[in-house]
Amino acid sequence: MCAMARPRKPLLSTDRIVDAARVLVDAEGLAAVSTRRLAAELGVSGPSLYNHFRTKDEILEAVADSVSAQVDLSMFEDTRDWRTALHDWAVSYRAALRDHPNIVPVLARGPGRRPAGLRLADAVYGAMVEAGWPPAQATSIGALMRYFVMGSALGSFAGGFVDDASAYDPADYPHLGQAHLLAEQQEKIDERAFETGLTALLDGLVRQYEQVKRGSPRL
Repeated sequence: MCAMARPRKPLLSTDRIVDAARVLVDAEGLAAVSTRRLAAELGVSGPSLYNHFRTKDEILEAVADSVSAQVDLSMFEDTRDWRTALHDWAVSYRAALRDHPNIVPVLARGPGRRPAGLRLADAVYGAMVEAGWPPAQATSIGALMRYFVMGSALGSFAGGFVDDASAYDPADYPHLGQAHLLAEQQEKIDERAFETGLTALLDGLVRQYEQVKRGSPRL
């Protein structure tokens, strides 16, 4: 009996489609994704994609969820206190978004029905409630952290300044004499800004937590 020949290309799968779409989004943005373009990238016919996804939006949702799945949640399962866990989670979350910034607008819609996104929300909320935060405050903390991390991933403060000193005439901008140097230090400045903001945010939550533990009626 003759053995069946192996297909020249790997069989189409959900994972292959999502991986190809994520690469395309990373390289060219959301507008570059279409079923026709993905089919060409995968070497298949366009209609074959519909066996896995009904629409382009479903593909983008799956790409967004694959990015959420990259966020480490282990800090909510070990002995780290809630503040440390939130810090470490925020750093991991931002790293995932920093690697895939073009998908952030899809993630910003909320988790919807995406499994990894829901696991992420469940982990943060559950850890806060378990630490002693009231459910309403735990919900607010989850929302606050999401706003902060996603906002930090949407753009670069330092990268928004051109590296041309003539753009910052001291007669018009007396305090921006070194602004043309910001872009070359973009990563360092943005990382420092993120840590500064995250520390301030968490320190503020610690003060609120102390009020919760004292039974303050204001919370």
